[in-house]
Amino acid sequence: MGTLRRVNSDSDAGRLLLTPFQFEGLTIVVIGASGDLAKKKTYPSLYALWKSRFLPSSVRIIGYARSPSDDDTFRAKLVPYLEKASSIHGRSTETEMYKFLDRCTYRSGKTYEDEDAWKSLNAHISEAEENEKESSANRVFYFAIPPNVFHAAGQSLKQFCMGNRGWNRVVIEKPFGRDLSSFEELAAGMSELFTEEQMYRIDHYLGKEMVANIACLRFANTFLEPLWNRHYVKSVTITFKEDIGTEGRGGYFDKFGIIRDVMQNHLLQVLSIVAMEPPSRLAGEGFDQFIRDEKVKLLRCIDPIKLEECVLGQYVASDDGSVPGYLEDEGVPDDSVTPTFATCVLWIRNPRWEGVPFIMKAGKALNERKAEVRVQMHAPPAAQFLYPDSAQLNRNEFVMRMQPNEAIYMKCNVKHPGLGGEPVMSELDLSYKDRFPDEFSKLPDAYTRLILEVLRGNQAAFVREDELRNAW
Repeated sequence: MGTLRRVNSDSDAGRLLLTPFQFEGLTIVVIGASGDLAKKKTYPSLYALWKSRFLPSSVRIIGYARSPSDDDTFRAKLVPYLEKASSIHGRSTETEMYKFLDRCTYRSGKTYEDEDAWKSLNAHISEAEENEKESSANRVFYFAIPPNVFHAAGQSLKQFCMGNRGWNRVVIEKPFGRDLSSFEELAAGMSELFTEEQMYRIDHYLGKEMVANIACLRFANTFLEPLWNRHYVKSVTITFKEDIGTEGRGGYFDKFGIIRDVMQNHLLQVLSIVAMEPPSRLAGEGFDQFIRDEKVKLLRCIDPIKLEECVLGQYVASDDGSVPGYLEDEGVPDDSVTPTFATCVLWIRNPRWEGVPFIMKAGKALNERKAEVRVQMHAPPAAQFLYPDSAQLNRNEFVMRMQPNEAIYMKCNVKHPGLGGEPVMSELDLSYKDRFPDEFSKLPDAYTRLILEVLRGNQAAFVREDELRNAW
């Protein structure tokens, strides 16, 4: 997946190399623009791209929702969220923000199927494309709306608002159903409207810096890939921990639970990259499809999860009552058994991973905030004979910490300093904020990275339909 870089991005030659779409017309329509997702993620990410000079200066960003509003009122509501947006260039001035807001307008309709509203929106976009005299005019439609209105909005968009002078791309947010049957229904409805090449299904974990780094770590380092198999790996643990509960989102969360909300998508995506076979290509023409092909092959090798290899739980109130339990959150039924914690063991039935447990852990209201991949190696052979006076040697571990404070470190045995020869566990540590202080301070948000990939037409960091089907 391409990366955001500052190098030459202010020169025409550099911009043409990094983002050729900048020299074509571009309209971005944010559907559901008045909602929390759009205000907290979509618009700040677009602003970060704008500040970093990764959007055309003539870009049009049009919000569409059911809530009536004029442009000025809508822009005023965006300001508190845009003020927090980071930029790889570090530019963050009020002048810059208001230049971006000038590119943002708002349209509303009675429903997401409002024929007159969609026709009016299309006329507005077409007129702007004509006025700008754009020979090529591309359109992106970002669905920041619940899945139950995807199809209605998609039908109206397909019928009244698709452009014919450039490419059209549709960005779809999770959840992609709540089980296989609901996914199939959603997929069938969207597939009859748009091609797979037009659809970009976002899982924001695929935009995280460390997740984007996993393939490079595996396949660009000679020492690592030969060890990445059942002969050397004892187990793989993928962990997601949050130190807060649902905090007012309990009514929504109760419909899905931690398995559907985190494990089936975020963690399974991470697992598929950690465990997949080498793609034919990791850069260049067609690389995005090669990566997704290997992820699908991997998912097809995973056994269905067994109940006896799962542990489920639900957090309760703190001992002093200062932190409420899950059942006390607004909208959660008193008799809810929806898990807020789960541990599951997955088995991959292929020659590389046969017999290696892949353990996924996810939970809310735990002791810390952390997401990591921990690859534990087998114990050193004959260690008790080599070191008869020592306790059992610790196993080597290779750890990729995705959040917070992105890092890669390896736990290994070294001699204790001094005159003795006792082995002790230590770490070879690469902490991004220490090794890359300038770049780390300006790391793009996952949504920023993914929206840029949409504009570039790179689908490696997005979820394909057959991938989702096998994941469910």
